[in-house]
Amino acid sequence: MAENTAETVRNTVVEAALGKLGLDAKTRLLAGQDMWSLPALPEIGLKSLVMSDGPIGVRGVRWTADDPSVALPSPTALAATWDPALARRAGRLLAQEARRKGVHVLLAPTVNLHRTPLGGRHFEAYSEDPYLTGAIGTGYVQGVQDGGVGTTVKHFVANDAETDRFTVDNRIAPRPLRELYLAPFEAIVRNAHPWGIMTAYNQVNGVTMTEHHELVNEVLRGEWGFDGYNVSDWMAARSTTADIAGGLDVAMPGPDTVYGPALAAAVRAGEVEESAVDTAVRNVLRLAARVGALEGAPPVVTEHPAAIDGDALAREIAHRGFVLVRNENGALPLKNATVALSGAAARDARVLGGGSAQVFPDHVVSPLDGLTAALPDGALAFTVGADPSEELAPADQGFTLRARCRDASGTVIGEGSLPNGQVQWIGDDLPAGVTHEALASIEVIGTFTPRESGEHAFGTRGLGAFALTVAGETVYEGTQALGPETDPFEAFFGSPVERGKVALTAGETVEVSLLHTLDKEFAAPLPAVMFSFVHLAPRRDPDELIAEAVEAARAADTAVVVVATTERVESEGFDRKDLVLPGRQDDLVRAVAAVNPNTVVVVNAGSPVELPWREDVAAILLSWFPGQEGGAALADVLTGAEEPGGRLPTTWPVTLADAPVTEVTPTDGELRYSEGVFIGYRAWDKAGTVPAYPFGHGLGYTTWSYDTLTATPDTVTVRITNTGDRPGRETVQIYLAPVADRVERPARWLAAFANVEVAPGESVETEIALPRRAFEIWDEEKNDWTLVTGAYEVVAAHSLTDGRLTTTLEV
Repeated sequence: MAENTAETVRNTVVEAALGKLGLDAKTRLLAGQDMWSLPALPEIGLKSLVMSDGPIGVRGVRWTADDPSVALPSPTALAATWDPALARRAGRLLAQEARRKGVHVLLAPTVNLHRTPLGGRHFEAYSEDPYLTGAIGTGYVQGVQDGGVGTTVKHFVANDAETDRFTVDNRIAPRPLRELYLAPFEAIVRNAHPWGIMTAYNQVNGVTMTEHHELVNEVLRGEWGFDGYNVSDWMAARSTTADIAGGLDVAMPGPDTVYGPALAAAVRAGEVEESAVDTAVRNVLRLAARVGALEGAPPVVTEHPAAIDGDALAREIAHRGFVLVRNENGALPLKNATVALSGAAARDARVLGGGSAQVFPDHVVSPLDGLTAALPDGALAFTVGADPSEELAPADQGFTLRARCRDASGTVIGEGSLPNGQVQWIGDDLPAGVTHEALASIEVIGTFTPRESGEHAFGTRGLGAFALTVAGETVYEGTQALGPETDPFEAFFGSPVERGKVALTAGETVEVSLLHTLDKEFAAPLPAVMFSFVHLAPRRDPDELIAEAVEAARAADTAVVVVATTERVESEGFDRKDLVLPGRQDDLVRAVAAVNPNTVVVVNAGSPVELPWREDVAAILLSWFPGQEGGAALADVLTGAEEPGGRLPTTWPVTLADAPVTEVTPTDGELRYSEGVFIGYRAWDKAGTVPAYPFGHGLGYTTWSYDTLTATPDTVTVRITNTGDRPGRETVQIYLAPVADRVERPARWLAAFANVEVAPGESVETEIALPRRAFEIWDEEKNDWTLVTGAYEVVAAHSLTDGRLTTTLEV
């Protein structure tokens, strides 16, 4: 069946279904029935539409490891590949995962911009550059929808920081709003036709985004032609009449939202036209038809793409996203030699970010695992060296835990497994047989087999009453009261509290228990159970740990140090205070580098951190949050089996003080984007300051010559040659720089790019389309896009600051 014919049938079925529904059924459909789904309406053959978080994996509707999820590298890593085709393959894999878990719609991708380096959730977004963000997001959306699963591009718009995200009013002039913040959404809507979009918590220019008629109805739907459904961020919808007037179709989570009975009552009171409700319902039914959840309507995809090996793709994306920013004297790839590996993050890698992006893979390959498998026996020595975390974290390594649920009488009403010491049951995500109404207490029970002997610290995170027992000893009984937190993620997953220490012996298993009694005073903003059983292994003297790493490094041919951030540095719900690596990790790197000139540092962070020792080490590899196969991919790259393929999607500053745009904290409720169109490398150029590593930077294991460049207003053609001795992949970046600008614009900007793979000694010519938008600005007086004519330098470059060929173009 031709797609246009199928679309006609879908629309016919949608209209017929809509005509059969009464007002109460229609408004109920828009309210959600629980945390993750919309209600089924059997009278029209509508199945329940199921949504799930999904930037790097599909968690499904339950907080459990019983149904594991493939964990791909972080969105920053995907963007670092500069490869929309690879993003499309990632999307196809996630659609495959979604279908397996019965999910119709992924709550992804996140295409907000890295406006400042302090954004706490930047690991979940792609880049500081709107063009690169739009290109990667387009590939992701196309891939997911290739698999017959919907996407919700988020967070529309300007949710570029976490501080006061529920209430902040971001004041943005029309030109930067159009040229920067709306641009990725526009590119994805026009090029990938997403089936959904998610409106953000924040306000833009005085209007809450779920109520923003101008940006949703006039721009998104009117100008761009978006015909999908618009769902609120969770708990973002605040006004029945303003939300429906502002173009919000679905208010989540349900069932208690500003829609449902409240919306039906508003219609009956004459406050809302029923036609507005019909429009929203039509959008939801169109989504259902597209994903195959509406009887009689042919789904968009009837034959799914070929099955994808999740482990293999996770490994490929990881090494393709690794960015080698420094490689002195050919330190990498490693020669056949001994390696001293150090850093606690080498043993317990952080492979994904916290909050909405979290999933539970069935296995994780750490750097220690990966290198142990790749190197000959006896070639690798590991020492802890330094631990990035000095505070308690959810019980994980060595723990086997379950949650036992009881009612007010103490009767057990259900049990469920836990992936770690964190309990996060929201809505109906409860063990079988358990309801929020009956649930009175949860006991986290299980065993712990410590890796180290000594004083182990145990504690709690969350609000309410706790009783903690370890090895038969009551460590704590008491209540944790509410602090100054304003964001639920910060309140319930903020600072852990140590409750006591217990001396344990390595390898000897003990029983553990944390009883949490629920109290309505500490209820979450929606039906939820959220708390953590936390632990910290014995802390040895930091100087001793560093000394051990130094001795191992002194005896090895190469020293590899893995440094990392923690969930208390980068996560949803709060922004960063600085860019400093936590703990004594900087001291570890300096000490190791002082005794081994062949020191390689792997940076396990989702977004920029300060690297004060960067000139003192031989090589630096940025691994981002590399997903479940990160350690295997790291071994591939360090040994030279694969090339580090990444290029920086965001500028890496020397220090936070150097960054031109850093403000994330509102003043009197407002955050003014006073820098206008100058963020990221645009701002660095304007300020005239030099970062540690520029946008687009990344080294490979071969060399390139750029041979010829020709340009027209529509196309750039570049010929390059692989002048090295091994196959390689180059990302050819095209920048435009106006020669004598008549308007205030950045000095240069990314206009296009392409990936090429070339064998050693061979040449390739690549033709790259130049979008007209690259030559346009948003004219605030005309309220429209305007072509800026004149002369432009067209630069074919290896990175923003490494231009290889230049030609002049008249437009």
